[in-house]
Amino acid sequence: MIISPLTLFMLAALALMVIGLVGLISRRTLVGMLISVEMLLNGAGLSVVAAAKLTPASDAVGQLATLFIMGLAAAEATLVLAMMVVVYRRFDTVATEALATIKDAQS
Repeated sequence: MIISPLTLFMLAALALMVIGLVGLISRRTLVGMLISVEMLLNGAGLSVVAAAKLTPASDAVGQLATLFIMGLAAAEATLVLAMMVVVYRRFDTVATEALATIKDAQS
């Protein structure tokens, strides 16, 4: 049985997205969660590029969509890193469990 290149790229993108989702659920720090979200977005970008290149769709549209995904990932990383700096300065930790405990103690 011969598997098409598009199927292989989509399986690789799916693997990236599953790894990102599992990491997002299992990570206990904001940095780990940020890396997991980046994996999710990389999987989405890979699937868009593969679909644009290996189907009759326009390559330019696929590249523009991937650039949009990359820009979204960069903006998301910038915002999360800024939030982590604020959280660390205020609570001296970026562990999500400690932040949830602090929130419960303050209310």
